[in-house]
Amino acid sequence: MKRSMLIAFVGIIIGALSGCTEKLDPKPLTYSQLLTGTEKKTWVLSAVTIVDEKDPYDLAGSDVLEACQLDDQFVFYANAEKKMEYTNGATKCRTTEAEILITDVWQLTSANATLEMGIPRLFGGFKLPFIVKTLTENTMVLEYYFGDVDASYRFKFTSTGK
Repeated sequence: MKRSMLIAFVGIIIGALSGCTEKLDPKPLTYSQLLTGTEKKTWVLSAVTIVDEKDPYDLAGSDVLEACQLDDQFVFYANAEKKMEYTNGATKCRTTEAEILITDVWQLTSANATLEMGIPRLFGGFKLPFIVKTLTENTMVLEYYFGDVDASYRFKFTSTGK
């Protein structure tokens, strides 16, 4: 009798413990969350690749940007307005430059992996649609195709934010 009560008691304990297990259901980050983090996320241009059928070559950020632009930041906000800023880093090119150089909005289209955003005056200072080649928590590679010259620019950004 004691043995059957012990077995029943152990069965109840095992049943109770197995009923409390929580099913793990991982939720992968969306493209928007990778771009903006939970509130905002900062990206810095680290490299540029010119992709040309005849002569592809890689450039470091310092080959494309002036020294005072290397610490400039692209900030993407996770708000309803989809705000985006291009800000000066600690090193300004001119002492009269504002902290925020561009304020715009970003638009990410997952269907064709396109990110539309404002770009600095170095590249014309207007909005362009970039193809998202890679977007992870710390790396973003965007490419812009020039139809008339059969070449493209591939921009690599890095972020330390989450």
